[in-house]
Amino acid sequence: MKRAGLNEEQLVRRVAKGDRAAFEEFYRRTSPWLVVRLRRRCADEQIVADVLQETYLAVWRAAASFAGAAAGGSAVGWVWTIAARRLVDAFRRRAHHAAPPAVALLDPVAPAAEEEAIAAHPGGDVGDALAALAPELRAVLQAMVLDGLSVRETAVLLGVPEGTVKTRARRARAAMREALA
Repeated sequence: MKRAGLNEEQLVRRVAKGDRAAFEEFYRRTSPWLVVRLRRRCADEQIVADVLQETYLAVWRAAASFAGAAAGGSAVGWVWTIAARRLVDAFRRRAHHAAPPAVALLDPVAPAAEEEAIAAHPGGDVGDALAALAPELRAVLQAMVLDGLSVRETAVLLGVPEGTVKTRARRARAAMREALA
């Protein structure tokens, strides 16, 4: 069967049935994007490579657990959730054995997909308000709201205490409310 005509959700369903070619196609389509997102959050190329490998191993093993669009999810969002959690786990392992990981600066060459989506969303006021936030506040909102991470996972990801994450989230939400009022 030709896999080029299948969308990512259909590919994941085929992966769940053990279709190696569907897995390879899913990897080919999603890994470049995933690497960019991981590099935005971690400057250590070895951690990025390890997380990428762990993520796609998890995709292969857990494809049957993907609920799909019927449950309100997308395959791309599902793979990002896996990767974000693997990245947090990698940071925890590293913090346990050494100094905190080097987190990539939030000054990317190109805007992240979520930033483009928010800015392009009808009601670009949300994108404008998000862009006006201080980088440390925006990073907390991106991790917690857009990436769906918990306070603890966000703290590990950003290398700050949980209390700082809570404070920044409260300040970011207040600034967003004020900007959108």
